[in-house]
Amino acid sequence: MSYSTGEIWGIILLLGLGTYLIRLSFLGLIGDRPLPPLITRLLRYTPVAVLPGLVAPLVLFPEATGGSLEPARISAALATLGVGFWTGNILWAVLAGLATLYGGLALLG
Repeated sequence: MSYSTGEIWGIILLLGLGTYLIRLSFLGLIGDRPLPPLITRLLRYTPVAVLPGLVAPLVLFPEATGGSLEPARISAALATLGVGFWTGNILWAVLAGLATLYGGLALLG
């Protein structure tokens, strides 16, 4: 299916308007008032819920290997999780995963 240049720009503008209205409905309507404590507490878990959904496909089905599992990526993910749970520090977790990934890629090819 191919779109003309005008149709593509129309889609871009409609999607931009839609996301603007979604944000405006949340921030514009209650932006000057404090959020209820329950909502504030629930919003703290948003990154924890979203991040695994972004990272898991990159670990389990990496494009670099044609979608097949690779021991270097699995070990890097496990090292990141382990150091993250052990230290509670995201910087150390990321550095451990980075070192494990590059070390594994260097050793395993």
